[in-house]
Amino acid sequence: MKRWLVIMLAVLFAAGCNTEKPAEKSADTNEKEEKGKKVTLVLDWTPNTNHTGLYVAQDQGYFEEEGLEVEIIMPGETGADQLVASGKADFGVSYQESITQARIQDVPIISIAAVIQHNTSGFASPADKNIKTPKDFTGKSYGGWGSPVEESVISSLMKQENANPEDVSIINIGDTDFFTAVKRDVDFAWIYYGWTGVEAELRGEKINMIYLTDYSEKLDYYTPVLATNEAMINKNPDTVKAFVKAAAKGYQYAIDNPEKSADILLAAAPDLDAELVKKSQEWLSPRYQDDAARWGEQKLEVWANYANWMYENGLLEKKLKAEEAFTNEFLPE
Repeated sequence: MKRWLVIMLAVLFAAGCNTEKPAEKSADTNEKEEKGKKVTLVLDWTPNTNHTGLYVAQDQGYFEEEGLEVEIIMPGETGADQLVASGKADFGVSYQESITQARIQDVPIISIAAVIQHNTSGFASPADKNIKTPKDFTGKSYGGWGSPVEESVISSLMKQENANPEDVSIINIGDTDFFTAVKRDVDFAWIYYGWTGVEAELRGEKINMIYLTDYSEKLDYYTPVLATNEAMINKNPDTVKAFVKAAAKGYQYAIDNPEKSADILLAAAPDLDAELVKKSQEWLSPRYQDDAARWGEQKLEVWANYANWMYENGLLEKKLKAEEAFTNEFLPE
């Protein structure tokens, strides 16, 4: 966590040291400003169905209707949260987990909408591994990305079934593809069913899925979310409201039109597997809003529950002021 903070502070310092004078505005620049206020949106990962509503909002002109010209960019090595917190990107796709850790360190990033209402992630394994409950992790190897959260979640779930977490071998597999990893290196891994689980269906590969939400309501957190920084909220609240309104329209379109919205995502990211995108979109569209009163709605208890779980498991140095980590004020009524 401290290493993460050092990186974040370095980004913030670099942003503060930018003393270049603004260039003279040309007639062309003025013309662009008349078309809409330019803002940047940084993704958390390569384009996928978590992002469909954003591409729909761009394609259908919803951003333009709200007076915005939105540039969607990839995170690169810096990471979406760092870019948003430093003001080098106006908006970003983030996660409740990372925003919770950032807020504990007084990093000024805030969640402004939940992309998916419930946590659809869990531990997946090939069916022939016979891993059906957390107790079955015993004697098995887990492939992850090196986050302390992974070990804590595995430990928490196993202890519920009186199993010993020390009997699991945890291996950092980085960005290795799930299907490659479970054939070559490990027995199970953490996936989002809406993408990798659906891909398993299409490949005809049977998997067992252990959803986090089946074992603890505290693990039913928002992942992913849309985020911005405190400066944007304080100085440009109308821009934030316009962005969220357009994004909400985009996700509502994706809820109502899974097939058409999948085509829009594929047009923006033609390298994606078309069959996977369409099947994933069909699975995910009804889960964007799910049982919430409106798309994007976030609850204080969800933020507080997960932060308390992280604190109880030694993942936070102090308790989170949950009401400061998110806001619903920019969601359309």
